Amino acid sequence: MKSQKNTISPQTQQEALAVAKATQKPNQTKEQTKLVAQGIEKGITLYKKQQKEKQREADKLRKKQASKPFESKIEDTRIAPQPATRSNSALPWLLLAASWIGFISYLLLSTH
Repeated sequence: MKSQKNTISPQTQQEALAVAKATQKPNQTKEQTKLVAQGIEKGITLYKKQQKEKQREADKLRKKQASKPFESKIEDTRIAPQPATRSNSALPWLLLAASWIGFISYLLLSTH
């Protein structure tokens, strides 16, 4: 089994140390900062491990979807029609009202 130091990349160590130094308290010793950096390294390593597991699960699901018959793929990719939004349905009525107001005002102004 590999030791903890072999599984942590130098880039992760540098990132953890940079974050630890950025959050360092005024009276904090170098040893305390190193301990904080080690904790951050463990957190980064755990996060990367979880992301790899999620990626593997997504790949398994994608492969499972790819192995389904062609007919089921067509059913899954159908797009449901979008209902008309309120602003789109109000626009024709507003245009109709504006045209009537313009027509009536034209008739009233042209008679005088």
